[in-house]
Amino acid sequence: MTGKRTDYLSWDEYFMAVAILSGHRSKDPNTQVGACVANSRNKIVGVGYNGFPWRCSDDELPWAREGAYLDTKYPYVCHAELNAVLNSITNDLQDCRLYVALFPCNECTKVIIQAGIREIIYLSDKYKETDSVRASKIMLEKSSTVYRQFIPPRDSLVLNFKVD
Repeated sequence: MTGKRTDYLSWDEYFMAVAILSGHRSKDPNTQVGACVANSRNKIVGVGYNGFPWRCSDDELPWAREGAYLDTKYPYVCHAELNAVLNSITNDLQDCRLYVALFPCNECTKVIIQAGIREIIYLSDKYKETDSVRASKIMLEKSSTVYRQFIPPRDSLVLNFKVD
């Protein structure tokens, strides 16, 4: 072969794949969400996934989705977007892009906007009818933060840990 490969990943595919891969670190039995922050030079500056805060054992806090509020995961879980911002290697996220598997809730949207992230690329918007996502979109529009759905050009990407 004399030319370069033609089936390489686009930047959007690459960063979304990192977000999805990060989600596989989540211990949540129902929802594994990952996020990846990339700067204007296409460098990864933060990744995160949904899970409990540091030093809070994921064997001692609940993973339930239903029941009394304090007996569910909801008051304890940090979302992937929040963790990606908090885990970033820089305090300057101005004009960065955030890749995330699931459209951000209103609480994460506040963090995204405050951090200076200017674009959100999401894979799924399955909760678009909820007030949380509606509030997110209102804040994103008022802050001129761009958001768009990532439409993958391929159905899957296979990782092979075996090196030839």
